[in-house]
Order: sequence, then C-alpha cells, then structure tokens
Amino acid sequence: MDADHIMRAVGLRLAQAERVLFITGAGISADSGLPTYRGVGGIYDGVATADGIDIEEALSGPMFQVRPVVTWKYLAQIEAACRGARPNAAHYAIAELERHKPGVFTLTQNVDGLHSAAGVENLVEIHGCLKRLACTVCGWRTELETYAGLALPPQCPECSGLVRPQVVLFGENLPMDQLERLYAALDEGFDMVFTIGTSALFPYIVQPVLWARSQGIPTVEINPGTTELSTIVDYRVQARAALAMPAILAAAGLHGRRN
Repeated sequence: MDADHIMRAVGLRLAQAERVLFITGAGISADSGLPTYRGVGGIYDGVATADGIDIEEALSGPMFQVRPVVTWKYLAQIEAACRGARPNAAHYAIAELERHKPGVFTLTQNVDGLHSAAGVENLVEIHGCLKRLACTVCGWRTELETYAGLALPPQCPECSGLVRPQVVLFGENLPMDQLERLYAALDEGFDMVFTIGTSALFPYIVQPVLWARSQGIPTVEINPGTTELSTIVDYRVQARAALAMPAILAAAGLHGRRN
C-alpha cells in the first residue's frame, strides 16, 4: 500500500477515535527548519563539540554542576539554531484536531515550544522548554523569546544565583509531575496512538505503543526513516509530518492546515 492509501486508512480510523495520543520528537519540527542536536542532519551529527567532548556530556547535569559555562555554550547554540522558527502544518494539525476532539493528548520530547505556539494545550513537554528559565537558588522564573543578548551563564536578577533553562539535561530525572500527567492519561485509555518524528529510543515512547498494540488499539508511525517501532505499528507512514498530518486530517473529514 502506498503512502497516500495508508494516510487515507489512518484518517478513516482517526475519524472514529475520540481519545488520541501523539508522541512527537525532533522530526515534527524539521519542516520548521529546526535541526536536531544529534542524529541525521543534526548540529552535532557524529562529531564532537568544539570543546572536544560529546554533546551528551556537554549537555549533562554533572557538567552543568561543575562547568555551567560549557553547558550554557551549547544550549545557546541550539537556541540560536532554533531562533525564529514557527510551527508548521503538523503542529497546527494536532492543535486543530485537539479542538475537534478534547481527548487529544500530546507528549513531546522537543524543547522548542512549537506545539504551544501552534495552540496545542493538552501537552506534556517531557524534556521542558528552552524558553523558560529559572534560578537554581531562589526559584525566580521568566520566559524569553530569544537568548540574544543574554549573558552566559546568566545570573538571577533577584539573588545573583545561577540561572538555567527548565529543560532536562542528560543524566537528570524526568519531571515527576509531567510523568504523572502522562500516566493519568494512559490510565484513561486511548483509541489511537501516533508517534511522529521520534527515533523511539526511550521507554516512555515505546511503552505506550506496545501497550496499545497489546490492547488492539491502532498505532501509527509518521517518520521518513526507520525506527525500532517501524515493524511494530499497524500503520507506517514514510513521509514528512508536515505533509502527512494535513492529509490524514483531510481523510478524517477535518480541515488540515498547510504551510
């Protein structure tokens, strides 16, 4: 079955679903011009950073504790690469579907804030968001549109403490409050589960798909490449998310916004 037929079949199933889980990764933002910090086409695709260390080490909790200037250097590079990006048709399609079906729930690995910018509300940003900053000492918080002009590493205007973005660095635990929201949503159940643009390396991505499969719930992967889930899902759409999601919404009888 070619991609168009698969997308039409997915759309027909989506039309009947009330509660839908979307799990999204860096690939959903690729059509917004955002590179991933690792992986194919990424900023650090198989090469060390300028400091001669792996990006995972540079962006780790232990590195931030001892050399925050290094961690901030690469966080700022990632933010600069993302600066000015706008949501694409896939982000808007999920937001539109959410308006039609209140049971739509989105779990994203992305820290770019594009789901929120598109109007998605029922959202768990499991790795946080680069735009939100917090003091590590007094808890002062703010939200910035850009890091341009920001002194690195930034200091808190209230207590001069070290400020960090509210993102999960390598080696740090995922936020329990966000995990609890995800678990509560899974407990309520879903009629359909999508993964979009994620390499599916983490248990919190794979497990919902395996759970859905065990319950006979339709599963969909939208990804031009191949992942660990590609042979597991019911429907594999090998296409860019910004093309696939509007087509699927159209097949479901809904309007799909395109760029």
